[in-house]
Amino acid sequence: MTSRRPSTPTTAQILLVEDNPGDVRLTKEAFKQGRIENDLHVVSDGTEALEFLHQRNDYEDVPRPDLILLDLNLPRTDGEEVLEELKGDSELRSIPVIVLTSSRAEEDVAKSYELHANAYLTKPVDPDEFIETVRAFEKFWFSVVRLPPEGDQL
Repeated sequence: MTSRRPSTPTTAQILLVEDNPGDVRLTKEAFKQGRIENDLHVVSDGTEALEFLHQRNDYEDVPRPDLILLDLNLPRTDGEEVLEELKGDSELRSIPVIVLTSSRAEEDVAKSYELHANAYLTKPVDPDEFIETVRAFEKFWFSVVRLPPEGDQL
């Protein structure tokens, strides 16, 4: 029997993969103002993200994220490499990934969707717009969208 998420509201587990401290602060502020209970876990590069997702090293006891917010321009392992490994892993591929990046390049958009990103958002420059963007996708992903049960293999 496959484990399922309870149908009652629970705390959303969100992994933010972001190396810019200002964007981390704005994202935390947006989620704090939001209506969805969440635990925001933050890692600052792609290598740490993969360790978190595979629950290795310092991340052995972390929860499986319900949603991943992924910057593309990361130190060590870049966002595209993280996305490729994540979506190639049968245990992790069902976790929705929102690319949240400053890149407006069409090739980055195309490549992200090729690698099975669930959404691509360009970070607004204005801090208030950035917060509104985060709150809008939080509401969409946790109030409107039905997420796959944890552990289900597609």
